[in-house]
Amino acid sequence: MSPHRPGTRPRPGPAALLPAAALLGALLASPPARAGNEKCLVCHGREGFGQTLPDGSFESLYVDADELAHSIHGGWACEDCHADVTEIPHQPPEPVSCTRCHYAGNDRGAPDDVDYDAYKASVHGRLAAAGDPRAPACQDCHGSHDVFPAIDGRSSIARKNIPKTCGRCHMDVYAEYSRSVHGTAVESGKAPEAAVCTDCHGEHAIEATDKEESEVSPTHLAETCAKCHASVPLMSKYGIPADRVTTYEETYHGVANRFGSTVVANCASCHGVHEILPSSDPRSPINKANIAQTCGKCHEDVNENYTEGSIHVDPHSRDSGILYWITLFFTVLTTGTMAALIAHILLDLNYRLRQRRRGHGRHPSGA
Repeated sequence: MSPHRPGTRPRPGPAALLPAAALLGALLASPPARAGNEKCLVCHGREGFGQTLPDGSFESLYVDADELAHSIHGGWACEDCHADVTEIPHQPPEPVSCTRCHYAGNDRGAPDDVDYDAYKASVHGRLAAAGDPRAPACQDCHGSHDVFPAIDGRSSIARKNIPKTCGRCHMDVYAEYSRSVHGTAVESGKAPEAAVCTDCHGEHAIEATDKEESEVSPTHLAETCAKCHASVPLMSKYGIPADRVTTYEETYHGVANRFGSTVVANCASCHGVHEILPSSDPRSPINKANIAQTCGKCHEDVNENYTEGSIHVDPHSRDSGILYWITLFFTVLTTGTMAALIAHILLDLNYRLRQRRRGHGRHPSGA
């Protein structure tokens, strides 16, 4: 994880991040607007209001009153969240804990279906528990004063904004993703269903890639990619073959991966991780000019012949040419041989039983 973004005060994260669905419920449950925030906005409502931190960076303490008024929490008073602020002027407040309202059985109308355990067990939650100031708190992803439901385009967790939100901390990853086929599709709006961070990594239960339970671990990556790339309706919409995962699973790589191998090639080994590019792009690791180098990461003595054959091939489809007929021939041959063998065994068994009924205990051949 990259250092905490500049211009903000590092702080440990609270118990959990709030799910997007819960935020919409909070909007509907907000109480009537309260008076009293004006006294806070005397200072915090001035643009440019803030302080210089010991490291020389500037922390903005400005609150956009209009933005706050229209957010999910617009009906609440400042002290409802900043409960430790009891007088003005005040000392720097403690980090806001969303668990003050968002807990099971609360009487404030706040959504209580927050999966705190998932966050606590995640890589972010463990960093927060260890006191790492870089660990994201609820407001790092959902906002603080500008919290909106995920269906609102202004929300930092609206689908199109999720990459930018994660990129506040994961800057290098965001730069790579932005150049990818997924990133450009989301940014342009031409393919809003294109994968964003949460589609691959999850939302609150985000885990490190070297953990087996992670959705992007070597053992789970193929099924994670299959969420989109095995969907016939979705892939058909954009003219992308929907058999890429199934054809991978029938290869040596796929079979070995299914049996638990963590070193065999998976989707990311060939296509890349965040900067996934189409094969027509000369920068893509699956561009014909780069395939030998890509395969060479695992296989020694790679030569240009590696670029000649097809990669994702369905041997059961006539489109695979001679491979289809070879597969069909051996399928018929194997099936026919097994059928003949079973028939021979059954006929022989039937003959032996009839002989035994006639009182002959031995086969004429002496068997």
